[in-house]
Amino acid sequence: MPDDYGQLLDATIQHLEDLKSRGARNVAVAPETLRALAQPAAAKSQISIPKSQMDKASTPPQEFSLALPGETQSATPINREHATKVGVRNPQSAIEKAAAFAALRERALACVKCPHLASSRKSVVFGVGSIDAQLMFVGEAPGADEDEQGEPFVGKAGQLLTKIIQATGLSRADVYIANILKCRPDTPGQSAGNRKPTSDEMATCIPYLHEQIDLIRPKVIMALGATAVEGLLGKTLGITKLRGAWKTYRGTPLMPTYHPAYLLRNQAMSEKRKVWEDMLAVMEKLEMPISEKQRNYFLKA
Repeated sequence: MPDDYGQLLDATIQHLEDLKSRGARNVAVAPETLRALAQPAAAKSQISIPKSQMDKASTPPQEFSLALPGETQSATPINREHATKVGVRNPQSAIEKAAAFAALRERALACVKCPHLASSRKSVVFGVGSIDAQLMFVGEAPGADEDEQGEPFVGKAGQLLTKIIQATGLSRADVYIANILKCRPDTPGQSAGNRKPTSDEMATCIPYLHEQIDLIRPKVIMALGATAVEGLLGKTLGITKLRGAWKTYRGTPLMPTYHPAYLLRNQAMSEKRKVWEDMLAVMEKLEMPISEKQRNYFLKA
């Protein structure tokens, strides 16, 4: 890849990331630009972005143009679901998708946007599972075990989540598991324990999750616990009132449910049944086979 093109690609990706982190959900791209982006890399190396466009990164525009030399500034708006993130957005083949996911992982592993978290973490906990998964689980943040091993949901709560997944007939390898926050929230002055991620921390980190969702394109997302629901949907009525009720997130059906850690604290059969009912609803949404035995899990005799 030519150096100029590589620099342009990096600058473009960073610019789009900055826009997305500020709330932009649409971009404007001229048809000529889209045609140029479909050309081989050698031809793409001729694409340039006017400095005036890149200078606008200091403000949060909702639309902007990627202009070719001599192009007018008129452009056709396209919905964010169909927006082209150069070299990454909506890869067309399995190889492109895997490469895009690997590139995203590398950027996340090197992230230092939250200096206090970067300095205290042992690992960036990116995510685990199939990048072609139909079902994606989203938690709030890594704990001590996850920070140590670099994988989400590996502690006691994670072991329970694994059992829940297996009870549906799936395995951890069949689904994708991630968190809103990729680093363990620091606990200054504490030798143990966890803390809830702040709103600012979640807002800073969630673009990585958005890209994971956009690349995986799951058919269903399950939000695990109140903090995950808050990070995805904003301030809500609370997990007790929301669990079991379908929502939509970035065009994907979202099922809020209790965090597995809640079930470790409250092992009442009635609470286990609530989570299992949420799982049954997800299985039905995914058109998975459900046995009579599965339907009767955690019901009193």
